[in-house]
Amino acid sequence: MQRFKLLGALLFISSSLFAQEKADTDQSLYVVIGAFAIPRNAIEFTETAKKQNIQAEFALNPKRKLFYVYALHTEDRKTAINEAVKLQQQSAYPDTWVYSGLLGDNPQVVKINDTERSEAIEQLEQEKKEPVAEQSTLAVEERLANVELAEEIKNTVAANPDAKTFFFRITALVDKDTLPGDVDIYDADVATRKRKSATYRGNDALTVKPINKSGDMILECEVFGYRKLQMPINYGSPESASGVSVEENLITVPFELVRLQKGDKAIMFNVYFYKDAAIMRPESRYEVSSLLEMLTENPKYKIKIHGHTNGNSAGKIVSMGDSQNFFSLTTDNKEGRGSAMKLSEERALLIRKFLIASGVNPSRTEVKAWGGKQPIYDEDHAAAQANVRVEIEILEDK
Repeated sequence: MQRFKLLGALLFISSSLFAQEKADTDQSLYVVIGAFAIPRNAIEFTETAKKQNIQAEFALNPKRKLFYVYALHTEDRKTAINEAVKLQQQSAYPDTWVYSGLLGDNPQVVKINDTERSEAIEQLEQEKKEPVAEQSTLAVEERLANVELAEEIKNTVAANPDAKTFFFRITALVDKDTLPGDVDIYDADVATRKRKSATYRGNDALTVKPINKSGDMILECEVFGYRKLQMPINYGSPESASGVSVEENLITVPFELVRLQKGDKAIMFNVYFYKDAAIMRPESRYEVSSLLEMLTENPKYKIKIHGHTNGNSAGKIVSMGDSQNFFSLTTDNKEGRGSAMKLSEERALLIRKFLIASGVNPSRTEVKAWGGKQPIYDEDHAAAQANVRVEIEILEDK
């Protein structure tokens, strides 16, 4: 099974989970401002666009294995084209395009003919005669900032002629399916590797700079649902590392990941909860869907869901209402009070309910609440928010 096929189905079939999104039809048009292989990058890009007063959302196209960030979803061709041309000319997104069809159903780029483009530009010219909106001013300023940033990056690369181009290929060992993920680089000359030197996205050709004089590095790749993989490598002679190849100045480093096995634990780094609530934020849906995919692909898996909080203070607890919306605060949410232990339990139970609602047999899941008894950082540490987390433990795998 291809990793993204099931994920795409999860995102668009379950109307009970995603009722807040507009339904797709055969006439769906998307004004797309970006496409990403890694969900986290799509989330960050979406949030940046929202700060520019663009009503951005993102969704998965499983056939292309990309997350599309779009500024508009409509069935009206003229509206879509006008918005696309506007963003091309008046925003920080000059590469905006329009896609047609269902996401996950091989959508096609919409060709904007000369007449349509002329009409859209004429409308923009007319709008220019009116008072300039604050949004346009902000967009122009942001675009100028992006140009300056691009120039800064160009100068940085020019100032580092020793930089090399790496391609971190992240795949599943079993079926060689491409996996979205990042690669962290640690300085092997440092006694402790707790602080990483850099992070690079996988499955893309990227310029990597040396981090020390010896060139000795340790690469680490961790994708949820798979075992972490580490690889020692020397920047000056990367081909000496097992499996690494160098061709036409492109250094390809393979990371073939294996599924979690009995006894393994994995933190769901991309699962986030609303404050004081056992309700997930919308950006969490991709990782819990990955968990569901993992259980579907491996019917003999049994798991324990561990819930953790930051600290042990009691307080307000907001729970999911009868509408069963796992990813949004709604008017029928239930509000009460309880201990940190209770909050961590309800959050773990929420993920269990999501799995059961998606067809997983209840006997395959258990829940363990910890409250703040197992922190990663001190309660008042700058990174203490990482203590608020869910971990998945594999109890059985065969």
